[in-house]
Amino acid sequence: MMLAICPRAELLARWRRAFPEGRVVASASAAAGAGRGSQLWLHVDDIAVSDLGDRVANLVRANDGVPVVVISAAPDQQRALVALDSGARGFCHALAAPEMMRQVATVVAHGGLWVGPELMRRMLGAVTSKLDRDAGGATADLSRLTPRERAVALEVSHGATNKEAARALGITERTVKAHLAAVFEKFGVRDRLELVIALRDPATVPARSVA
Repeated sequence: MMLAICPRAELLARWRRAFPEGRVVASASAAAGAGRGSQLWLHVDDIAVSDLGDRVANLVRANDGVPVVVISAAPDQQRALVALDSGARGFCHALAAPEMMRQVATVVAHGGLWVGPELMRRMLGAVTSKLDRDAGGATADLSRLTPRERAVALEVSHGATNKEAARALGITERTVKAHLAAVFEKFGVRDRLELVIALRDPATVPARSVA
């Protein structure tokens, strides 16, 4: 069961449409009394940035093994970075389409990390620059990928969203998602950030993916 923590349930109208089987509770203590959920979504608009890190970290510790996703109607990069650094697995707009929220839940459920496109670009840029310095520009072997998978992987590694990759390659977003799923499988990674690390630092590619 999905659980959301928000003092005013009306703020999570789209979340409730995304997860009609989910439950909204008013506080972290109420969430603990509601039983173990498959994911915890924390609405943070009423939480000061200075308190956000501790709130997220405490929630993660108290619910060991249950992924935490932070949700906000006014998301910003500072809040997102604080939440992720404190153990959250995702950061989502409270007004996102229900379909998008379900996609967030799926990525997080499979161990991936979900952030907005602008923050992802910043994270990918920082990781790429560091790995280029540390590894001297080494790249992983891409011969296992089809030409189209390779093209999608390279677009994504440069920070492109699915929509941007689709536009650049002249294919549909659905096709990009299909190719990206195949790339993740072949490299044994779960999300874009892990893919960039695998592409830039071949030593990190799991042994099972290079057989």
